[in-house]
This record gives sequence, structure tokens and C-alpha cells, in this order.
Amino acid sequence: MNVFERKNTDLIKEFNRYIREHPEFAVKIPNNAIVIIQLKGDDEFNKWSLMLGKKHAESGQPVMCVRIKKIKPIHSRIEEVEVEQQVAF
Repeated sequence: MNVFERKNTDLIKEFNRYIREHPEFAVKIPNNAIVIIQLKGDDEFNKWSLMLGKKHAESGQPVMCVRIKKIKPIHSRIEEVEVEQQVAF
């Protein structure tokens, strides 16, 4: 998996979470649409994503660009953690 594929996968996961929390936004996307994720300020990724989406679209299929304008940094959800040293054998 290349860098763009990894980024696209992460953004799709975040967009799915967003849709679950804001179902009213999903109404704007037609059924059977190709959704192209775009990220503000990342022109190289956006070109790749647009090319990929158009490549997979069938004739007459809706193609929707979702532009993510701002995204919070990923952070750990771990609340407690410990570490212990092991003795080498």
C-alpha cells in the first residue's frame, strides 16, 4: 500500500465516522455515487484521488468530491498504560 492509498483509507474511515455522527450530511450524496476524498492543502493527493475516482466511475454514475477542510490530529485513545523491564535470558 502506497502513501496515498494509506491516506485515502484513513480519510475514508474518518469520513464514515463523520457521516455516522452527522447523518444529515449523507443526504447530499446520491445512492451509488463514487465519493472522492479531497484534503485542503494537499494538491498531490487530491490529483491522485480525483484520477482514481474518475477511473472507477461508470458512465452516468454520480461522482461526488468531499473536500475535508480541516481535520484534527490523530491521537491515542489509550487512557492507562504501563511498561516493565524484562530480564534477558
